[in-house]
Amino acid sequence: MIRNMRWFGIYLLLSLVMLSGCGHGRHRLDTDVSKTDLPVVKIHRYDVDLFRVNRAQLQQGLESLKPAYRFFLGTDLGDSAKLNGMRVYLDSPRNLGFQAAVDSQYRQITGIEKDLTLALQHYLYYYPGFKIPRIYSYISGGDYDFPVQFADSVLLIGLDNYLGKGFKPYISDGLPVYRISRMTRADVVPECMKVLGRITYPEQFPGNTLLEQMIEAGKRLLFLDAMIPATEDRLKIGYSKEQYDWVVKNEAHVWAAIISNRMLFTTDGKLIRSFMADGPFTAEFSKDAPARLGEWLGWQIVRKYFENQPNLSLQDVMTEKDPQKILNISGYKPEK
Repeated sequence: MIRNMRWFGIYLLLSLVMLSGCGHGRHRLDTDVSKTDLPVVKIHRYDVDLFRVNRAQLQQGLESLKPAYRFFLGTDLGDSAKLNGMRVYLDSPRNLGFQAAVDSQYRQITGIEKDLTLALQHYLYYYPGFKIPRIYSYISGGDYDFPVQFADSVLLIGLDNYLGKGFKPYISDGLPVYRISRMTRADVVPECMKVLGRITYPEQFPGNTLLEQMIEAGKRLLFLDAMIPATEDRLKIGYSKEQYDWVVKNEAHVWAAIISNRMLFTTDGKLIRSFMADGPFTAEFSKDAPARLGEWLGWQIVRKYFENQPNLSLQDVMTEKDPQKILNISGYKPEK
């Protein structure tokens, strides 16, 4: 009896070891980056320093800021037209309202800097030759389409794009609720890494079929798995908790509908948009179904593809151009 129990204990231990090694492939992306040499990232507060400038001595004030903010002020500050343009920007009631809200909500940003440092450590782990950008925050004046921008090794964060669901100008500007829900403090770092993902792998024409577009979107979300592995999946894809719960619960049903209706290889633009376009919901399923269901499914397929090939690197997945190969090797079949 004791001998049998001993063998049972050894079998159980081996089983646990095997199971621990067969976890979801994305766990491989949760790497130890503690040895990645990167000082704590600093976000340079152009938004704060600029609005503190004395308007009565505007040119002198801007000149004093110029060494620290040459990206913004590397111009002839004696040019009266440019100086007047800056005065209009600074005295705009709209911009002053944005600035006051940013000053209230983002007086302390060490948490964002810490999270961004960790994300960039992950980036350096995979792309060690990358030059870390200098990072600035600024008031965009409601440039909602480009909340984070990358230019000339500089990362620009328009913090006025992340003032939360209750910020009234978002509503008066006509922004839909589904977009406003993604304009929070928690969305800053994911959006920064999405932008770096587009810099690393410039967006190409996504393909003519639904499958091609799904896989391309899925690869970009796998990139986020690698850069911000501890971040909730719903924040990576931009879903509310309710939307995330719905898509997890109904993933198999959505996939079954696509397969049974032979949609994977459709080139019907309207049908593809129903699965890939942003919006409040996917009407074909339910008002509770989030938009971009194809993006979610593509993500799960790419994850399974990565999981099934332990020798693949992140770069291998990102540069794989055959969506059919990715689907076949993934063996993707969500359980009902």
